[in-house]
Amino acid sequence: MRALSALALPFLSMLPPETAHRAAIAALRMSPQNSARTTDPRLAVEALGLRFPNPLGMAAGFDKNAEVPLGLLRAGFGFCEVGTVTPLPQSGNPHPRLFRLREDHALVNRLGFNNDGYACAHRRLAMNHPDGIIGVNLGPNKDAADRIADYVLGIKTFHDVASYFAINVSSPNTPGLRDLQQRESFDSLVARVIDARNASATRRPVVIKLAPDIDLATLDEMIAVARTRGVDGLIISNTTISRPQGLASAHAAETGGLSGRPLFALSTRTLARAFLRAEGKLTLIGCGGVDSAATALAKLEAGASLVQLYTGLVYRGLPLVDEILDGLALALTERRLAGVGQLIGVAAADWAAGGK
Repeated sequence: MRALSALALPFLSMLPPETAHRAAIAALRMSPQNSARTTDPRLAVEALGLRFPNPLGMAAGFDKNAEVPLGLLRAGFGFCEVGTVTPLPQSGNPHPRLFRLREDHALVNRLGFNNDGYACAHRRLAMNHPDGIIGVNLGPNKDAADRIADYVLGIKTFHDVASYFAINVSSPNTPGLRDLQQRESFDSLVARVIDARNASATRRPVVIKLAPDIDLATLDEMIAVARTRGVDGLIISNTTISRPQGLASAHAAETGGLSGRPLFALSTRTLARAFLRAEGKLTLIGCGGVDSAATALAKLEAGASLVQLYTGLVYRGLPLVDEILDGLALALTERRLAGVGQLIGVAAADWAAGGK
């Protein structure tokens, strides 16, 4: 499967981005059942009350409709996150809405939560739930009268098939969604989501996915609310609406969220600042610009217990999964560490101060 991915990558890169994405989903659906990778036991992570075979996960956005979680786990990921899913199906924003910034190893997307809806995703997970950790990333419909109620409905819908929930309040492509990161709205959201979680029979962990663009005052407020209300963790971060200097692609000016290599420094700095403020009370998942073993290692050192990627896979293919896991194992050997947990946060102060 990995060799096939490497051979197919040049062909996929010539296709329109969303066509290439559908082809990748189809390939993962056909992955051999005996293709699962054996993971170095030193990479196992205890987090969110779960045991992850390794810290590397597929971020939300790739498997929006829970079509291939098993294929992703067979590819070597320690976990995967499906979605973002919304209560009702929606087509998302008009085309074109996904752009490759090849020179920058980045993407800009303004997809707008295009997905098949809660019922379809739940049915797929219930019928063919893999033996592994599957997060469900929840969002509201664009025209929802009560967006918080959409998240609550997601908790109620997926509690029997989700390993954990990710609450997406940070996509820049649904108008007004990021307003839920303001303290009063955020507190109301978290209170209702946690009440719904606590009322369910399974009581799954809840993490909140934040934007990298929030200022320190807002980050302080959100962490305070998360800790007070009993949130289990944070994903840092979603895409950015900023455009770092030096972007070379002509698509850099497209409206939407920027992901990939240019997001790495901003998201990792925000991650480290969250780690120092959380004081060990929240599990952090580092996301943004992970495209090598070195960048995955940096996320752990900045304070992440788990790491997610997506855009890196667009440019590197499935061999990137092996590269990262082998690189993390090598780092443990070189530093004579017994497990990946000993890497978490060792460089957080440096990153929080502005980057290593």
